[in-house]
Amino acid sequence: MTYTKLGLKCGIEIHQQLEGKKLFCNCPTLLRDDQPQFTIQRLLRAAAGESGLIDIAALEEQQKSKSFVYEGYHDTNCLVETDSEPPHEVNPDALVTVLQFCTMTKATIPEVVQFMRKTVIDGSNTSGFQRTSLIGRNGLITTKLGQVGITNISLEEDSCKIISDTPERKTYRLDRLGVPLIEIGTAPDITSPEQCQEVAKHLGMLLRSLPGVKRGLGTIRQDVNISILGGNRVEIKGAQDLRQLPLLVEYEVKRQEELVKLQKELISKKVKLNPLNIIDVTPFFQKTTSKIIAHALQQEKGVVLGLKLSAFAGLLGRELAPNYRLGTEFAGRAKISAGIGGIIHSDEYDRNNPTKYGLTAETILKIEKALGITKDDAYILVADEESKARKALQAVNQRAGELLHGVPKEVRKAHEDATTSYLRPMPSAARMYPETDVPLIYLSLQNIKIPELLTEKIKRYQEKSGLGADLAEFVARSDKVLLFEEMVNDHPQIKPAFVADVLVSLPVEIRRRYGLDPDLLTDNQLREFFRALDQNQIHKDIALDVLIDMIKGTYDLKRYAAMGTEDIHKVIKEVVEKNKSAPFSALMGLCMKQLAGKASGQFISEHLKKILEEGHG
Repeated sequence: MTYTKLGLKCGIEIHQQLEGKKLFCNCPTLLRDDQPQFTIQRLLRAAAGESGLIDIAALEEQQKSKSFVYEGYHDTNCLVETDSEPPHEVNPDALVTVLQFCTMTKATIPEVVQFMRKTVIDGSNTSGFQRTSLIGRNGLITTKLGQVGITNISLEEDSCKIISDTPERKTYRLDRLGVPLIEIGTAPDITSPEQCQEVAKHLGMLLRSLPGVKRGLGTIRQDVNISILGGNRVEIKGAQDLRQLPLLVEYEVKRQEELVKLQKELISKKVKLNPLNIIDVTPFFQKTTSKIIAHALQQEKGVVLGLKLSAFAGLLGRELAPNYRLGTEFAGRAKISAGIGGIIHSDEYDRNNPTKYGLTAETILKIEKALGITKDDAYILVADEESKARKALQAVNQRAGELLHGVPKEVRKAHEDATTSYLRPMPSAARMYPETDVPLIYLSLQNIKIPELLTEKIKRYQEKSGLGADLAEFVARSDKVLLFEEMVNDHPQIKPAFVADVLVSLPVEIRRRYGLDPDLLTDNQLREFFRALDQNQIHKDIALDVLIDMIKGTYDLKRYAAMGTEDIHKVIKEVVEKNKSAPFSALMGLCMKQLAGKASGQFISEHLKKILEEGHG
């Protein structure tokens, strides 16, 4: 693709969680997987924004009529998160972290900050809105293909974590609600899929350089905004995999390009959609062999409804992007709007030889006659509870009408194969209004220091600490980076490379080889390990065993009497000399018994093999 000719405009939004306390209370930013201790249930409704209008996206969510259940914990959640009391003062540490990022990107900051309420009624906030504030503007980063502007740097609160979702109810957990977020939005200066990936990596590097950010899986989220000439701005949520970003941009460009072509084709044919006319075709399916349709008809008020799309024959099967067709586009809109499982459309089967959905040639003729289908027309069928089926076909009809206007502004969800699906309409400014419970904040960059960049840290670990390139990067990007610095500083006698191995490499081995959870190791336990090692109370050769004992809760310093390599070698040699005819497995067992807690099994095995080889030599 020639992206310049296509007029590609692309921008990125990044949301990075911050460490410490929540934004408007003293609750910890601890994410939990244990059983919740209480639940509450709410209904939410859309409120008019500052302009007096109700946001279109919020209104669509309200029309779904869902109820929301919130799960929480008495010891790590409070009344602020249940929206039972006003927010407390803004977390000052979070504010400093955002100002550090503003300084790193040369963004300008206002003298006074006003927090706003952003209407969000998909249930992800108990209050029906998200608190957000603009902290920096007009920042800049440099890429290989030129400079990319940063239009906004905001501080806001994260939403709840979703647990389950049904057409009637969504269940959320309160542990993530209120976690401070830095939101960064770039200008639409990105002009290629590769540059999009480079910008995301660069922003991620800057964020990981900040001491106040969370590290680990799920702590950073990317959204991508994409448009082409004749298309429209589309926001793609949840672009998690940086390796997939170029393909995600490429597929969305292709989708928009095909929709623009389709618009011109429909206009040239002078296609006009008929007024909405939904027909009940349930009687034709009383003896159906389709499990999908039979299951739908078993529901109370289960029906099969049909919708004619004039002059659409052959279009529903048209590919808009790899593994993604126009029929998929229609199905996505219907699923979100009505909560149905899917649609059936006429381009999915051969009219003369139907094999899908258990349709017979006789059934198809009856459907076509009832809907008034000609050879140029297509049709959609939906099998479900009547109100949902009708709502789904209304959504399909609306989406078909939008084809005459090109690419609709909307928010879409990224999938693992780089395709996307419809989520909701693009929100408008109507969802914003001032937060009156949070006082104005007066900003200053005085005493705000720029932290060491991640790239500089990695270089320092290689040059001054003697770490290999991969290990240096692994440590610098891990959530143990601060503990690494502390241990290297507190225990200069221990090699930094060994400290790094214990903090980031051994936990991976423990998870893979032993099926244990290394996340159960606390920083204080790791401090205890290095203290004992430094005081020669344990030996580095049994590091793996000690960490495993700490995870299992069986750690006892008295079990470990530090022995040097020479001492261990001597014990193994004595065992071999006393049991010269014993096989390797028996010798190994005797050595393990003699050196329990003194050396690792791997270490003993390696030295036993060496001694046996020397003996045979």
